[in-house]
Amino acid sequence: ACRASYSELKPSTQPNMNVIDHVRDMAAAGLHSNVRILSSLLLTMSNNNPELFSPAQKYQMLVYHADAIFHDKEYRNAACKYSMALQQKKVLSKTSKVRTSTGGAASNIQAQSLPSEIEVKYKIAECYTILKLDKDAIAVLDGIPSRQRTPKINMMLANLYRKAGQERSAVTSYKEVLRQCPLALDAIIGLLSLSVKGAEVASMTMDVIQSIPNLDWLSVWVKAYAFIHAGDNQRAINTICSLEKKSLLRDNVDLLVSLADVYFRAGDTKNAILKFEQAQMLDPYLIKGMDVYGYLMAREGHLEDVEVLGGRLFNISDQHAEPWVISGCHSFYSKRYSRALYLGAKAIQLNSNSVQALLLKGAALRNMGRVQEAIIHFREAMRLAPCRLDCYEGLIDCYLASNGIREAMGMANNIYKTLGANAQTLTILATVCLEDPVTQEKAKTLLDKALAQRPDYTKAVVKKAELLSREQKYEEGIALLRNALANQSDCVLHRMLGDFLVAVNDYQEAMDQYSIALSLDPNDQKSLEGMQKMEKEESPTDATVELDGDDMEGSGEDGDLEGSDSEAAQWADQEQWFGMQ
Repeated sequence: ACRASYSELKPSTQPNMNVIDHVRDMAAAGLHSNVRILSSLLLTMSNNNPELFSPAQKYQMLVYHADAIFHDKEYRNAACKYSMALQQKKVLSKTSKVRTSTGGAASNIQAQSLPSEIEVKYKIAECYTILKLDKDAIAVLDGIPSRQRTPKINMMLANLYRKAGQERSAVTSYKEVLRQCPLALDAIIGLLSLSVKGAEVASMTMDVIQSIPNLDWLSVWVKAYAFIHAGDNQRAINTICSLEKKSLLRDNVDLLVSLADVYFRAGDTKNAILKFEQAQMLDPYLIKGMDVYGYLMAREGHLEDVEVLGGRLFNISDQHAEPWVISGCHSFYSKRYSRALYLGAKAIQLNSNSVQALLLKGAALRNMGRVQEAIIHFREAMRLAPCRLDCYEGLIDCYLASNGIREAMGMANNIYKTLGANAQTLTILATVCLEDPVTQEKAKTLLDKALAQRPDYTKAVVKKAELLSREQKYEEGIALLRNALANQSDCVLHRMLGDFLVAVNDYQEAMDQYSIALSLDPNDQKSLEGMQKMEKEESPTDATVELDGDDMEGSGEDGDLEGSDSEAAQWADQEQWFGMQ
């Protein structure tokens, strides 16, 4: 509240105190409901008798009244009252000039004790930001002269500029925050996310690192986040691990969450889940990053655990996007796409910068056949997280679902050129090549390169197995899948191995593989179908091989909505949530 930077006098009962002093003391004591009632009555008295209070007193009452309304989360009303206070301050400034010219020293002392006009403008901007009126917030803060901007004003401006795509202005504001507060680590992350070089950012903290003991880790920290925002996942992992192993920073939750997120970006699901679990054990109230953790658990088929996680996070806070995303992932992988759409939209309403919420909503729209709307969401996710490959994969899936092979190929080639030839980019490009008969051989070459780099990369294994199935090279496919399963257990890989074993008439082991797949993901429909065919003892000549490695990112097919028509209508009624924020 504005009172944070006002003069904070201890409550007293001095005989010369006036009623405004009592209002001020109650505001400083946090008695917001009391302030709201009393200030409302006093303002009414002032309106009926303008001579009752001085302009300075009326200005104070308006600010304290607005603070109380802000505390009640009535942000539009608070913004209006703060604006009225600023109008009153203009009147006060005019009268102060007259009094100063006549030698009024008391007026100068009074002016120094008044609520800060800069602070009032910041509160107006804060109201507008909460109301998602970002342009209005920027306009208010831009009106504050640069020399009068405090670090928190520059930080808010930087975040607003960045959100609006005004990158140059955002960089300038973040740098100003660091000039005033060289240990503002979120400002450092902001600069790195805007492609400012790590060395330049590190140089802005060098003086404080050298002057304060036990801060030698900070330059390594900056380097780690520079690698993250450059998309260099392996070097980011190595650097964060070196930090995490240091005794002073061991078991730091923020570092563990960052490490888990980089493992996820690198396609290492096993280590990502492991680090998320470790962070969660250290901090049971952790919310940051839990949306990605919930998504990974849902993708792996652990829907009961996801449901428990979502419920626990709702108990911690329902005002964050993460629990809504987790619940949405549970609905998505339960094939309840209409509900997933609603939950994803609710998450976006709470945090329009939630990449995971945008991906969830985009995937739900795609699977409901609303491909063009899905494309909008995947593009926004790409803008917010240009180094996250799952954003590009979602967009490519949409292009392929709408027969836009040329657009998909252009996007895949762009990723390959921008982020380099790693297992993930090679697999994405190969996925698009598999859609065109002319580029089948190129797809095979790309997948071989991907597997040479990372033999355990599941997506590459899945795509290579699909290619071998088309070529009816079942023995080669079985060898590939057995090799991949030697060091990991994955539902899709076990199911595909079962399909290949059916093709070579090894029904007993095929049944075993389907059973393992269902134990990993009881909701895997294709494993269940494969097992049912086996139970019917279908003849070898009639057996059909159905391979499907699609998951949330890779699926381009429309899923049938489960549940009654009334349920679909219920969530469709929530269309007000579905629009982009």
